[in-house]
Amino acid sequence: MNLLVTGGSGFIGSNFVRAVINKPQITKLINLDCMTYAADPENLRDIESNPKYIHRQGDIRFMNAVNDAFYAHDITHVVHFAAESHVDNSINGPKAFVETNIIGTFNLLECARKYNTKRFHHISTDEVYGQLGKTGKFKSTTAYNPQNPYSATKASSDFLVRSYGHTFGLNYTLSNCSNNYGPRQNEEKFIPVVIKSLLNGDKIPVYGTGSNVRDWIHVKDHCDAVWKIFTRGKRGETYLVGANNERTNLQIVQTICEEMNLNPKDHIKFVSDRAGHDFRYAIDASKIEKELGWKPKKDFNKGIKETIEWYKKKY
Repeated sequence: MNLLVTGGSGFIGSNFVRAVINKPQITKLINLDCMTYAADPENLRDIESNPKYIHRQGDIRFMNAVNDAFYAHDITHVVHFAAESHVDNSINGPKAFVETNIIGTFNLLECARKYNTKRFHHISTDEVYGQLGKTGKFKSTTAYNPQNPYSATKASSDFLVRSYGHTFGLNYTLSNCSNNYGPRQNEEKFIPVVIKSLLNGDKIPVYGTGSNVRDWIHVKDHCDAVWKIFTRGKRGETYLVGANNERTNLQIVQTICEEMNLNPKDHIKFVSDRAGHDFRYAIDASKIEKELGWKPKKDFNKGIKETIEWYKKKY
């Protein structure tokens, strides 16, 4: 396959490229990335010499950039990571999210249709389902209820993908994943913010009371799930990916502080909650576990310790 990976220089995308570049199914892997602030050339620096790998700088918001990539490299398969993904940024400036997450996905779908792409896998988020109360979990049948511009634009892109499957016969799969952590995550995200703040001796900003709950999954487990869905998932199906690892934001801070031998009480600064802050997300991953035999492998305490060590070396 000639695989196009969008956003391959970002956090999850770069970990995915590293995980699959030497798979025998892949003839060449084209990383289409416009290299915004969320991308880092260092994420794939040691992959650049791989004869299968091609980095192509281009913006999915522009049809010419997408079409040229499909045409030049005879693209047969797509894994679509590229997205604006920070909720706070979507509140401050939603336009970029509409342009990248909706228009960008549309451009990719049009080219996938034009060039008869054999498989299109779309990466989405559990945030499209809105928020949960203290109990219950999201399933692939849960009704969409996005609560902020980020999740609304991701929901829109999900519906576009499904419509191209139904209307034009696009062979697609879709996955909605919980919060990722691990190496190469952009420093604006919660766990890198916590680690960097502690390394710099700064206070950790925690929204509200820190009681918001997320299901955390190591990025390598997520990438393994994506590959299984992409290569073995049923056409037109949606799979939810999570690690059954629910923790409050405050618990995450406490765990990282303890791993760094610091007292959380000395390093936390509670700040005003953000607008539309969803209370809780949780994933029912039984579908991918039963159908594809996938399960998360990384223990959170071990994973967070490795993540801290990675950021210590980086900073």
